[in-house]
Amino acid sequence: EVFQEYGTSECHHFNGTERVRYLEKYIYNRQLYAHFDSDLGYYVADSPMGESTARYWNSQPEILDDARSAVDTYCRHNYEIYTHFLVGRQ
Repeated sequence: EVFQEYGTSECHHFNGTERVRYLEKYIYNRQLYAHFDSDLGYYVADSPMGESTARYWNSQPEILDDARSAVDTYCRHNYEIYTHFLVGRQ
């Protein structure tokens, strides 16, 4: 039997970088078990399997700080880099 676990992240930009939402999702065997939402500012369990994981991540200030800062360090930073390329291609 093959098991698969992976994480993915998304940036949602509204009106340029005026409002940015960062989502970090964790999936095991095609089931979302935990995610971070920058609008909430903490990790949320999406299944019983993710409860202990989300609780642990939320108890670690360094992990939360990294996830919270991703709005600026990852989303806004990359938006500024790619906007010139993407907007010019029509």
